[in-house]
Amino acid sequence: MIRYVVNEAVDRAPGRYHPPAPHPLPFHRGMPGYAPAPLVDAGELARQVGVGTLLVKDQSRCFGLPAFKIVGASWAVDRAVSERLGLPQARTFGELLERAEAVKPLRLVTATDGNHGRAVAHMAAVLGLDATIYVPRGTVQARIDGIESEGASLVVVDGPYDQTVARAAQDAGERCAIVSDTSWPGYTSIPGAVIEGYASIMTEIDEQAAALGAPPPDLVLVQSGVGALAAAVGAHYGNAARPILASVEPDDAACTLESLAAGEIVTVPGPHRSIMAGLNCGTLSMIAWPVIQATFDLAVTVDDDRARDAMRLLAGAGITSGESGASGLAGLLALLTAPELEAPRERFGIGAATSVLVFSTEGATDPDAYARVVGRPG
Repeated sequence: MIRYVVNEAVDRAPGRYHPPAPHPLPFHRGMPGYAPAPLVDAGELARQVGVGTLLVKDQSRCFGLPAFKIVGASWAVDRAVSERLGLPQARTFGELLERAEAVKPLRLVTATDGNHGRAVAHMAAVLGLDATIYVPRGTVQARIDGIESEGASLVVVDGPYDQTVARAAQDAGERCAIVSDTSWPGYTSIPGAVIEGYASIMTEIDEQAAALGAPPPDLVLVQSGVGALAAAVGAHYGNAARPILASVEPDDAACTLESLAAGEIVTVPGPHRSIMAGLNCGTLSMIAWPVIQATFDLAVTVDDDRARDAMRLLAGAGITSGESGASGLAGLLALLTAPELEAPRERFGIGAATSVLVFSTEGATDPDAYARVVGRPG
């Protein structure tokens, strides 16, 4: 089902948001395996779908992992370790290594649909810490195997993602740090660091777009689960001259759309059944919400068939993108063609001259499902 909400509460006042200080990019550049995720100028794909230009931030490989989540998780782990020692954020990865030695034994814990949990587990392994990762019922075996390959303990919770978050939070203690990408009352610093960490992605995009000679985007589409990446995008473009910002979600887990419609955080109860597993989240992060409400012009929902179409189109452009990863492009396809979205298409002037930026946030994290959709391995 295709739905949309235009956010009439959007605030275009300039100067509201500033880059995090310290900026996380020098920290990320010092981590083992750093390389900027490619920004692909997908000219042929732009012609296929009917827009002026299309840039795709391809995050199918980040620090050796098949998704973007490590960028936020690493900065959040840095904050979690530093706060244990009563210190400000470490500015270099070398500093974090030294601090990790001082907090041992320490266990990192989180809830996940797959990618964030693997990122936290990877950071634990790199730092010589323990990790326990909670996943919701129905998590596919390939994502479980990926988490366990990092040496983490894994626990399956008999419930949806939001219930898994609540279970993980119970482990907080003197020797256990929760590294969640969503927030709740009394727990905001670490998920705030996740959002700040994604500023590295946005700075990379600016630098890469300039090198390509690409025009600034008129429209940016970003997938929104609990809203951490969306908040980072909103903060980066949160000024008077910014592009149109649109969130993309599965219809039965559209907590951003429902929250924008209501003017407050709304929980969308499960079950959430979309193949876009990383977006099957029923509640926005409370610290992401104010940024999203102030900066996002539009929320749209997409069905699984459009996600599959987007996967195949990206594969044709040489980009391996999983179900959640392709959802930004799926949102663009809906905006360009769905009769249900004619009104926002006309209101925001989306069409053949539009310059578009989308995020491909993961590779083939479920290889069997990817092969079934695309017709070849990822």
